Amino acid sequence: MRLPWDDAYMSLAFEEAKKAQAIGEVPVGAIVVQGDRVVGRGYNRREVDRDALAHAEVLAIGEACRTLGSWRLDDCTLYVTLEPCPMCAGAILNARMKRVVYGASDPKAGSVGSLIHLFELPYNHRPTVTAGVLEESCSEILSRFFAGLRDE
Repeated sequence: MRLPWDDAYMSLAFEEAKKAQAIGEVPVGAIVVQGDRVVGRGYNRREVDRDALAHAEVLAIGEACRTLGSWRLDDCTLYVTLEPCPMCAGAILNARMKRVVYGASDPKAGSVGSLIHLFELPYNHRPTVTAGVLEESCSEILSRFFAGLRDE
């Protein structure tokens, strides 16, 4: 279910994606929100950090855990510009997040609806998912990034 404030928070995640783009990373950004407060931010840093785990979602979740002093983010929502991959979906499950909102679908690795839906498996915790928030902007920044790579 789309909520009135989803576009505003996705815009903040999109700003994080622009940071990734500025350093030559796949432009994906994420934020974690508790109530009306952003408690975590992240953007892709795999190449820069030489770290396979440095996805936007994982970095935002890590910052939120440090900010809140707990690994349990059960009253938090993750906003991310691209549908989470299996690793990130696992991190979301492990953090017990209540909700995930994403912009662009990922037919190649999307794990909360496109390719598979890990949140529909019988885990003890299942976040709700809202897809397609600011989808056009989130898809366009990715398309331009990958078109630029092909042109090189």
